[in-house]
Amino acid sequence: MRVSVIDPGSGNLASVCRALEHAAPGPITVEITREPETLIHADRIVLPGQGAFAACRAGLDALEGMVGALYEQVRVHQKPFLGICVGLQLLAERGLEHGTTPGLAWLPGEVAEMDPRAPDGSPLPLPQMGWNALDFTPGSHPLLEGLLPGDHAYFVHSYAWRGGEARDVLATTDYGGPVPAILGRGNVVGTQFHVEKSAAVGLRLLANFLRWTP
Repeated sequence: MRVSVIDPGSGNLASVCRALEHAAPGPITVEITREPETLIHADRIVLPGQGAFAACRAGLDALEGMVGALYEQVRVHQKPFLGICVGLQLLAERGLEHGTTPGLAWLPGEVAEMDPRAPDGSPLPLPQMGWNALDFTPGSHPLLEGLLPGDHAYFVHSYAWRGGEARDVLATTDYGGPVPAILGRGNVVGTQFHVEKSAAVGLRLLANFLRWTP
């Protein structure tokens, strides 16, 4: 199996690669790439990202031909795709961080600043940083196989998905209200949390991704 990890100029690329290699159920080649041609030979594609939406989109656009190659290999040829943190957010129609920036528009919705509130109405600190529980319906998606509601993943973010379709939300977390944690449709999935920092839960999710046949 060949997995291409796209380098948009941000993201824990080495950690993502190590986690993929560790989680793999069989022989695997994981390559970090900035070349769109490598996606042709990939069996699966991963897009990590961290920092601001606009900066990550600019980094992706700076890779000549990459956005078109992504569309061709993921949307046309239906290769399994995983977005991580801002890599998930870029699937939205737009991001509202530092102005309005178009996303890839693979899923409906936008990424906006969170406004989390405690039960007494006082604001909770941003970013949401640390371990938080996942809530989902067991058996609802192959990516969640072997995981249980209440399992914890590692989050670091101040912006979150909103305004999408309920069927695309595979799991949520709670931070002053429900926050989309995993989204997906068809052969495309993404996590708001960092799978590479989420210990056994992240490794299980990556193993599921590598086994997944959409």
